[in-house]
Amino acid sequence: MNTVETNRNRMETKKSLQRISILIASIFITVACIQGYRNIGIPVVVIVGGSGVIGFLMWYRTYLKHPVDPKVILPLFLLTVAALEVHMCEEYLTGFGPAMSRLFDISWSEKTFLMIFAFIGPVIYTLTALGLYYRIPIAGFFAWFIFIGPGVAEFTHFIFPLLRPDILPDVKATISQQVANGSFIGNMHNYYVKTTGHYYFSGMYTAILPMIPGIFSIIKLVKLHRLEKGESRASTAIQ
Repeated sequence: MNTVETNRNRMETKKSLQRISILIASIFITVACIQGYRNIGIPVVVIVGGSGVIGFLMWYRTYLKHPVDPKVILPLFLLTVAALEVHMCEEYLTGFGPAMSRLFDISWSEKTFLMIFAFIGPVIYTLTALGLYYRIPIAGFFAWFIFIGPGVAEFTHFIFPLLRPDILPDVKATISQQVANGSFIGNMHNYYVKTTGHYYFSGMYTAILPMIPGIFSIIKLVKLHRLEKGESRASTAIQ
């Protein structure tokens, strides 16, 4: 097999891997939104779906065709995940899931919170880190998903205290009852500032932690992509 054929086969393999990655990313976003809607509610679809779509577009324009050097993206990803884990400790201790249930009259129990963030999440983070190390295209999607989610979407923590809860907004006490879909949710805190007199929502104090490396990662990766794109154009022009 000559060099031309070898290069052609490599290009075909690369394109096939990219197409498979696009399919996997699309399926992930769709399934996450459907399951989020069925098991929790619209707010999860907005947050997860929004982060997924934006992350997909950014990944498609950058990492998919030009995987970033692991020395650059892997530390950024791991720092964001580490900060996210610290943030979720506060969310767990202050009842983020049940508080969201009271705020939007949805079914987000403590068990669901733990399943998603304490068990399934770390598996995805670990596999993503491994994929980034080997420059596997789909890993870039999950990295961008994390950068967009904690990197941008965490600002919603500062909005939630201002929103009037759908369940007993004027009752300050923690309650346990059925929500709109019939599920029983326990220990639902009310963080509505007009009722509590205190501007706070579960996870708000540490929300900034994953935002810092997340937003920094977005800016750095976009700048790197533009720089590489400019160098590629310059090289083509010279040739």
